[in-house]
Amino acid sequence: MVLFEILTIAIGAVYGYLKPGKEDRKALFKKALLMGAILALVFVRLSLLAGSRFLLLSGLAGVFVFIEVIILAVLFIVGTFIGDWLEVRSKAA
Repeated sequence: MVLFEILTIAIGAVYGYLKPGKEDRKALFKKALLMGAILALVFVRLSLLAGSRFLLLSGLAGVFVFIEVIILAVLFIVGTFIGDWLEVRSKAA
């Protein structure tokens, strides 16, 4: 799982470096919150189709997915900071 988080930071750094100017990090985070909420709701809705026996398990999975999306969004935003820093450093040199 750690490799996935490192890859997320690297992709964020590439995104921040290749996209000129500063990124709107607040908008990126809002989009991540929306995607996390949608994915969590999908898991809960699927549990309703499966029956009440799986409701707790899929509810927990929905919460886990929401938290994981938030963590990945924060790591991606950290990567954009690194990419912006690299962009400024490469233009200064």
